[in-house]
Amino acid sequence: MRRETAYKLAGRRHGENHGTSVSGLHKQREIRFRPLPPNQVDQACSALRALKGLAARPAARSDAICVEYSIVEYSLESLEKALTDAGFHLDNSLLTKLMRAFIYFAEDTQIHNLRSPERLIKQSNEVYIKVYDHHPHGDRDETPRELREYK
Repeated sequence: MRRETAYKLAGRRHGENHGTSVSGLHKQREIRFRPLPPNQVDQACSALRALKGLAARPAARSDAICVEYSIVEYSLESLEKALTDAGFHLDNSLLTKLMRAFIYFAEDTQIHNLRSPERLIKQSNEVYIKVYDHHPHGDRDETPRELREYK
């Protein structure tokens, strides 16, 4: 059975308000820079503020900025790649690399789940029951009950 048929039979709809009612789409992250060269934080903030739908401001730490974005439009990986391509030097300590890899994975998984259609978990058996009832399958005995039980 095709996936579209199963969704139709179960009464599920997907793709209409895709991602609008999902919580956790708005992210607030911190991007850390190396101490040298100086003034990277100010330059990165002004560069990121030019992007639509993204807010950037200096963080409490002197070597970091806070960015706020929607995961539908941006990801931390794309922002950090753009900053690196623009010549900024990001912090590459072990803790920062671990946190960065975890956030990349989490955001990538969330985007993948947002783009995939809603799963049929609880009603899948009902779909197959409906399909079974609507299709002739040859498992019906047309003999009356009285004659089948005759001994």
